[in-house]
Order: sequence, then structure tokens, then C-alpha cells
Amino acid sequence: MVGDNLTALLAIMVAGILLAIQAPVNAGLSRGVGDPFLAAAISFAVGLVVLAAMVSLRQAWPLGLGVLGQLPWWSWTGGLLGAFYMAIVIWFVPHVGILSMVGALALGQILAALVIDANGAFGLPMRELSIQRIGAALLILLGIVLSRAG
Repeated sequence: MVGDNLTALLAIMVAGILLAIQAPVNAGLSRGVGDPFLAAAISFAVGLVVLAAMVSLRQAWPLGLGVLGQLPWWSWTGGLLGAFYMAIVIWFVPHVGILSMVGALALGQILAALVIDANGAFGLPMRELSIQRIGAALLILLGIVLSRAG
């Protein structure tokens, strides 16, 4: 794991740090506006403005808008999935805390990744379900149990 892989993993780790920070920030927004779904909508609206500016600066429409109609149906579900994620996190993080939330998110992602990889879903290459991968999921589960016990 050198060079680009290390850089990518460090960038992903930073994204994980940002997600952990985002949860209590959005929970505070929810307390301020009185509704977790309104807080999620505000958060997405701010994100939309930032992403629209980034797309404009990068001139990221070289293929034209026509390509959008050629995408697989599931390509359009990312925003929907993100909205559910955001609302659930905002709603529950004050009740379970950041560590349990991040652990549960990681476990959910790992379980989904095991299924997605094993089936080559969403156009990804198939990856064998191994004892090491199952062990990774079990270790995350153990981490959640330990974090809730103390």
C-alpha cells in the first residue's frame, strides 16, 4: 500500500472524520430548527450550493446533459439514499453518541459491501466472500458492543 493507494486511504479517512463531525453539527441544527428532516433538508441545500459551484468551476459537463438519460436506474437513487442516511443520523446521534453511530454505520457499510462485492453489484467487479472479510464485520460488531458496555 504505497503512493496513490495510501493517499486515497488517507483522503477517505479524512472523509470519515468529516462524517463524524457532520453528525453532531447536523444534530445541533436539528435542535435549533426543531425538526431533523428540516435540518437534513438545510444540510442538503447547503451541499447542493457547494457542489453546484464545484461543478461550475470544473466545467464538469463535457458530455452534455443527454448522457443523464442513458444512466442505469439505480444511478438516480444516491440522493434518496443520502437523504435517508442524513435523517437517520441526525435523529439518532443524540441518543447513541458518535462512537456507536460511527460503529453502526461502519458495520452496515461492511455488511452491504460484503453482499455487493460477492455479487458484483452496480457494475463493480466480483470479490470473493472470505473468512477475513466476515471477520472484519465481526470485529466491528464487537467494537460496537464494547463501546456500548462502557
